[in-house]
Amino acid sequence: MEGGGGGTLSELYQSSKRLLLRTRDSLERLERLEFSSSSNGAAVDSPELSFAIKRDISQIQSLCTEMDRLWRSVSAKSQRDLWKRKVEQVAEEADSLKESLDKYFLRNQRRTQEARERAELLERANGESSHVLRIFDDEAQAMQSARSSARMLEESYATGVAILSQYAGQRERLKGAQRKALDVLNTIGLSNSVLRVIERRLRVDTWIKYVGMALTIIIMIALWRWKQQ
Repeated sequence: MEGGGGGTLSELYQSSKRLLLRTRDSLERLERLEFSSSSNGAAVDSPELSFAIKRDISQIQSLCTEMDRLWRSVSAKSQRDLWKRKVEQVAEEADSLKESLDKYFLRNQRRTQEARERAELLERANGESSHVLRIFDDEAQAMQSARSSARMLEESYATGVAILSQYAGQRERLKGAQRKALDVLNTIGLSNSVLRVIERRLRVDTWIKYVGMALTIIIMIALWRWKQQ
C-alpha cells in the first residue's frame, strides 16, 4: 500500500526530493552571498532567502512524517524496508540542511553583535575625543585669560609708575614753591602765625598726595586679584 491522505508514498517522496534539491541550491546561494558580502564588508543578511529555506525544510520534515506513517503500511517486508531507508535518508538530508541553516543564523547573529559592539565602541571613542577636545579648548581659554590678565597687570603697573612719577615731580615742584614762598614772606616781613598757617596747609596737601598714592596702589592690587579669580 502506497496511498495516503496527502498522496501516494511515491508522490510524497518525489515531492520531498524536489524540495531537497531546491533547498540545497538555495542554501548554497545563501552561503555564496554571505561569503561575498563578508569580503566586501557589507551586510550579509538575506531574510527573504533564509526564510524560504526554512519554510522548505519545514515542509520536507512534514513530508517525512507523512511518509513515515505510510511506509509502515506497506505489506511486503522488502518494500517496507526499502521505503524505510528512503524516508530515513530524506529525513537525514533535511536535518543536515536545517543544521547548516542554523549555523548560518548563528554566524549572522554573531556578525550583527560584533557590528553593534564596534559601533558602540566607535561612538564611545568619538565621545572621549570630543571630551579631550573640550579640555584642550578650556585650557586654551584659561591660558588666553591668563595672558590677558598679565597684560592688563603690566599696563596697570606702567600706569601706576607714571602716576607716581608725576606725584614725585609735583612734590619737588611743591617743595620749590614752598621755599620760594617762605623767602618771599620773609622778605616782606609777614608774621610767624601766617607762616604757620601756610606750613599747615602745605602739610595737608602733602598728606592728600600720599593718601592718593596709597589709594592708587590699593586699587591696582585689588584689580589684579580680581582678574586672577
